Amino acid sequence: MWVLRGLRNGVVTTRYPRRPDAYESSFPAAVGVVDPAARLPGVAGVCPTGAIEADEGGVRLDRGRCILCGSCVRAHPEVFSWAAGSETAATDQATLVVGDEPEDDDALSALRADLARRVRRLRRSVHVRHLDAGSDGSDEWEIQALLNPVYDVHRLGIFFTASPRHADILMITGAGARGMIAPIARTLEAMPRPVVTIAVGADAISGGLVSPSYATSGGVGALLPIDVWVPGSPPTPFTLLHAILLALGRVPAGREVTA
Repeated sequence: MWVLRGLRNGVVTTRYPRRPDAYESSFPAAVGVVDPAARLPGVAGVCPTGAIEADEGGVRLDRGRCILCGSCVRAHPEVFSWAAGSETAATDQATLVVGDEPEDDDALSALRADLARRVRRLRRSVHVRHLDAGSDGSDEWEIQALLNPVYDVHRLGIFFTASPRHADILMITGAGARGMIAPIARTLEAMPRPVVTIAVGADAISGGLVSPSYATSGGVGALLPIDVWVPGSPPTPFTLLHAILLALGRVPAGREVTA
């Protein structure tokens, strides 16, 4: 039966990033600001995580704090909308704020150049160590999906490892639990150089709904230097795949963030 099913379904593995993927480009993986110049008193209050700021300069939304609840889209569709496309990871946390003035291109280029220099020796085979620093478990489901037949990261020379001594990339989820400060430091110390770090999800970037808290650090950025920031709650597998490829310098320039 499984042979017949396989013949009927054909190849289900995505060709991304070598070829465009319709699902990746159409999935609403982020919220965008339709009218940055809008003046709406109290608009920031619709967001449970404080991701929205509004003043005389207009409206801004921080995707690093956004948990994709859609409250802003439902309350003010004239200002906010779902943004299609899963390529939302960024090498600069500041670029996750949409509706604001764009960051200096020279600064972004310098960040990408420094990252490219460090990962040049990794070439086409890399190993990822995932570390849970206080996650709610949703990010882990999406990371696990990278290993299924649809995404199949092994085809790109990307593998997950249980040992930090074999890892090139440290992928961290969770709000930065204070009890994980020492384990994170030990993991980083055990990894061979160069080390690339990826913060996965709104919790890892900003602490999400559970921060500020006596038990969390408000994201993992305060605990270690981060190379790639991955917004979403949780990020889609395509977003995670884009983030890894971005860290390795294997996506075209100018495709860091979906507006």
